[in-house]
Amino acid sequence: MDTLALIAETWQTYHLTLRTVQHLEMFALSFLITVVVGIALGILFFYSINFRMAGLSTLTVIEMIPDIALLILLIPLVGIGFPPTICAAVLYSLLPVARNTAAGLRGVSPDLIETATAVGLNKRDTLYHIRIPLALPLITAGVRIAVIFCMGIVTLGGIIGAGGLGAPLQTGITTGNDLLILVTGCWVTFLAVGMDGIAWGFGRVVSVRFGGQR
Repeated sequence: MDTLALIAETWQTYHLTLRTVQHLEMFALSFLITVVVGIALGILFFYSINFRMAGLSTLTVIEMIPDIALLILLIPLVGIGFPPTICAAVLYSLLPVARNTAAGLRGVSPDLIETATAVGLNKRDTLYHIRIPLALPLITAGVRIAVIFCMGIVTLGGIIGAGGLGAPLQTGITTGNDLLILVTGCWVTFLAVGMDGIAWGFGRVVSVRFGGQR
């Protein structure tokens, strides 16, 4: 009972409910931008081999930069706190979404495309009604990876004043508060596993619907 009381006191003292709301807001924004921009880039990569080679190479180089270094590099460009955290989360998470989108669109059977052309569908209609639906299982696999990347970068954003659950983690490390580190770390882990579980469940539904997997 004493342990539970200490945990509850730590939760209230460091405003972890408010920090959780901030954390999820940053995660949701960065994740939404990642999915929209990543799918758009994937479509562009599908249509242009030059853009695909240049874009995937650039995103691969960005992902090779250590996450903390990327956050620091963005500070002179967009400021400190919230903006560099969102930018870093998006830049770090674009690669799996864009790459899987392009691969999924390319992987559609040529026979299906021929059939679509035969019934009068143009390239745009074929993209929206044939290629994208059939590519969804692979796209959602990339989206699931982006979930973890976004959650991790948003957590690190606390180091540069972005708020969220990274802030109490940083406070715990600075002050040597082991209980605060443990409570916040376990809560962040729970949130990450929960988001990954939601993404996995959505991916399973999409795979059954469009990929024929059970």
